[in-house]
Amino acid sequence: MNKLLSTVLVGCLALTGIEALAQPAAKPKPVINPPPVAKDWADLAKLPDWSGVWNPKITDQDAQIKTNMPPWTLPAAEYIKFQLAEERAGRPPPLFTNCLPEAMPAWMLVTHNSMELLFTPGRVTMLGESDGARLRRIYTDGRPHPEDPDPTFHGHSIGHWEGETLVIDTVAILPQTLIAISEAAGQPNNGDMQIKERIYLKEKDIMHVELEITAPKVLTKTWKTTRIFFRQRARLYDIVEGVCQEGYFRPDKDKHGNDIFVAIPHAVGGNREPPK
Repeated sequence: MNKLLSTVLVGCLALTGIEALAQPAAKPKPVINPPPVAKDWADLAKLPDWSGVWNPKITDQDAQIKTNMPPWTLPAAEYIKFQLAEERAGRPPPLFTNCLPEAMPAWMLVTHNSMELLFTPGRVTMLGESDGARLRRIYTDGRPHPEDPDPTFHGHSIGHWEGETLVIDTVAILPQTLIAISEAAGQPNNGDMQIKERIYLKEKDIMHVELEITAPKVLTKTWKTTRIFFRQRARLYDIVEGVCQEGYFRPDKDKHGNDIFVAIPHAVGGNREPPK
């Protein structure tokens, strides 16, 4: 090999090495659902006591309709005005139909049902009794949101602890889910919604859920509100299985004597049709 070619090759190798050093190191991918170790379980004992059954303070939900209306865009405000007028006239429009979940953020805003919260390593799980689909997983293991998440009714939630406060960020929520102010008045978020929450014990048996809801398609600015839950401290209560579709069926027997469910006819508005 002549001296010129050798020099060129050495120079190319040197440049290649410099380019390799200049490339940023690939970020390590977060470990999803790592197996817990003994310390992970021990750390749970350091978290606040959120055990038991929690019920929403419905009177406060109702009061906020007058004191803390979301900053609706003009079309959304007109829609809410119509819904509230229909409710006052005794014709409340059905918002939560066909057994679809109340979803986020309506679950936190207007639910009338109990819930419980479970701590496991890297996750807080919320369970609600209203329907079988009421489930939230809040990941606290340090993972980010997915780069291209599939929207769901409850969205993708990641959280972390600041002292005894759980701080949650939720994105990737279906555009059809409602920003509801009552069970008869609510506006679909229409996409691009983000929900930030801070959950903590205001008192021993009083939980506050502070929400900041950003929904640029229907809100003129971020809406801040707080919802209050109280604990059934007597521990005489458990959340129970609630399957809303069960109300659309009645128990019966088939021709073989087997126990079955038979569909009950319903009108378009959701009312049961009288038997013929």
